[in-house]
Amino acid sequence: MTSALPSPSPASVLGLVDRAPVVPVVVVSDAAAAVPLARALVAGGLPAIEVTLRTPAALEAIRAIAAEVPQAMVGAGTVITPEQVGACAAAGARFLVSPGWTDTLLEAMRGSGVPFLPGVSTASEVVALLERGVREMKFFPARAAGGTAYLESLSGPLPQARFCPTGGIGPASAPEYLALPNVGCVGGSWMVPADAVAAGDWARIEELARGAARLGGVRDAGGTCR
Repeated sequence: MTSALPSPSPASVLGLVDRAPVVPVVVVSDAAAAVPLARALVAGGLPAIEVTLRTPAALEAIRAIAAEVPQAMVGAGTVITPEQVGACAAAGARFLVSPGWTDTLLEAMRGSGVPFLPGVSTASEVVALLERGVREMKFFPARAAGGTAYLESLSGPLPQARFCPTGGIGPASAPEYLALPNVGCVGGSWMVPADAVAAGDWARIEELARGAARLGGVRDAGGTCR
């Protein structure tokens, strides 16, 4: 184990997990769809958008959203190498999300100057990140790794850690996560169904985003984030 590293800027990372109750996790196959898709999500009340690096079009999509949709806080997901960190930062990504982490990846994300959420799925990984000055994390794959019961069990011994759970979360389960004291937001893709994206049905996506944004009432009522 390496020694603890300096903490990232708390304000910038907290700004990420508190920007909206739901972060859309978007897979973009055609970069031409990126800008209208982002505009629909922002209009629906979801300004923080994670574009995953699962397609060749992802970096171009991030670049287009960063340049043409200033109201969006576009980020990159599935970041797993230092090279991807640099490419995403250069493309204009305003946050980085990884499914897991290593010291090498963590140092690259920290060095980028861009807010980041490293992924965890065990208590040991959470403790290791806390040792390194990181308090905000992605919990992935949320449903498969224990869901709300697991996160609730972590809140007792590790109350200083806050999470953005992602993986298997939908509109029915999202409120259960958002009601937890250690959850700042959730990641999901139900508001960007593949058929709507393929058809360019931005009105449908905007409406689905609006419904997801309303889930913030559950979070605020529980007093978990502010």
